[in-house]
Amino acid sequence: MLPPSVLAAIGDLEFVARVTVEGALSGLHRSPFHGYSAEFSQYRHYRPGDDLKYVDWKLLARTDRVYTKQFLETTNLRAQIVLDASASMGFTGGAGVSKLQYGRMLAGAFAHLLAGQGDAVGLTVYDEILRAYLPSRPGRSHLRAILVALSKVSAAGAMPSVAALRRAVDLMRGRGVIILISDLYDDEENVAAELRRAARMGHDVTVFHVLTHEERQWTWNDEIEAVDSETGQRVIVSPETARAYRSRIERFIDRWRARCVADGILYVLSPVETPPADTLRSYLIRRGGGSLR
Repeated sequence: MLPPSVLAAIGDLEFVARVTVEGALSGLHRSPFHGYSAEFSQYRHYRPGDDLKYVDWKLLARTDRVYTKQFLETTNLRAQIVLDASASMGFTGGAGVSKLQYGRMLAGAFAHLLAGQGDAVGLTVYDEILRAYLPSRPGRSHLRAILVALSKVSAAGAMPSVAALRRAVDLMRGRGVIILISDLYDDEENVAAELRRAARMGHDVTVFHVLTHEERQWTWNDEIEAVDSETGQRVIVSPETARAYRSRIERFIDRWRARCVADGILYVLSPVETPPADTLRSYLIRRGGGSLR
């Protein structure tokens, strides 16, 4: 499920949260709590019991006032990867990879990267019901549990339920990272509202919009019968209808991109014909947190 080429392509990158996160361990990410780590934050008046080694003696000599230095504490983040496994994600285009297979590779690579940094990572898999939930935890054994769960996922079920996404958000302890991987063929307004709520709660939210080339361009030139994989509805699509479809899918993508930008959410259009390693690498560099070591 995770080709070595994918892991090799992101091996020199780090995932660093864009927002201040809350965690229990010392790590890469800024904490909302002030401590005594490497990055200077501010001065405050000396209080009885403060460690004297953090007193700024030069400032005392100049001002005759006792101040201690405070530093930003770093912490490990908690991340929850949310994967849409509804029937529409089973569509396979000319690239020979289904949207779900592509999403599984993205999810597995993120889990591997975050666990390797010592971060806590979890997994939510859903369609019209919650199919799997693993809470955010650190450790290699938990990573193996996530990869096993991903290997068992298959595309099934009707339209995804926003309730599963809501549950994944509500079960996050403190501020953290939420990564949604989906074709977004679902309750569009309610999903957008739930992602907006997560961002306003202080979570670092990213949406990977996974689509095939055929879905974006409608490459068939003849009249064909199309079947909705989730509802079973059948429609005859003519070349004239296909042109209208292309316009609608462009508006659909633009609508999601604009929503995410407005709500402070990172939107990543993820065509399955693009190697997952390229998608991941460009995303990690783009977000500003994926800094080259």
